[in-house]
Amino acid sequence: MSLPSSLLHSVCFSRLAQAFIEVAAVVTIGEAIADGAADLVEDLAAVAAVLGAAAHRGDGEMNVNRIKCHLLTGQLAVRRMFPATTLAAIELAIKQSEMNHGGQICFAVEAALSTMALLKNQTARERAIEVFSQLRIWDTEHNNGVLIYVLLADRDVEIIADRGLNRCVTSDEWEMICQIMETAFRQQQFEAGVIEGIKTIDPYLCVHFPLQHEKGKNELADRPVILK
Repeated sequence: MSLPSSLLHSVCFSRLAQAFIEVAAVVTIGEAIADGAADLVEDLAAVAAVLGAAAHRGDGEMNVNRIKCHLLTGQLAVRRMFPATTLAAIELAIKQSEMNHGGQICFAVEAALSTMALLKNQTARERAIEVFSQLRIWDTEHNNGVLIYVLLADRDVEIIADRGLNRCVTSDEWEMICQIMETAFRQQQFEAGVIEGIKTIDPYLCVHFPLQHEKGKNELADRPVILK
């Protein structure tokens, strides 16, 4: 039996009010300044509007917890989990990997999705495909670019490979690499997790895109990308 619209409104906004309280309890003044959390009021107002619309649609199961988690995850979290030393180590790992093959690897990390993306219930996979396009990872001579995308708020790793490589590697193999990294992340081993992921991708590129006599130009920057 479906709930009356007025009751759904009440349930949705009750959950939203709880999210407000928990956000306020967690975000300190320092974090608010560092993470731009002054925009939380606008973001949560947008959430309120969509939750109200969800009630009209009879969709009382919108993932408020996910929205709350993304609102609480900002650039401070990126700096804490991926400090400069970790980013330098990842860049070095990519450089060393690309000395062994003709492929191109890009690592990108994002704290959280935008409010509108959350309200559209965008998945990490969908966002990774967007980033793949935005960073022009598809634009390599041999169509062998690989994106390793990390969405911190979801603790999700996605790997998007261009068609030249993707046709040679199964989805299960890509998922296995993602799981290796996600397992390391759950143990707070972010640097080790990313480097292990790069090392696991390396053999696929060596087999399908072996190094030529002369290493071609570096088509994708080795430096990790911090998305904002």
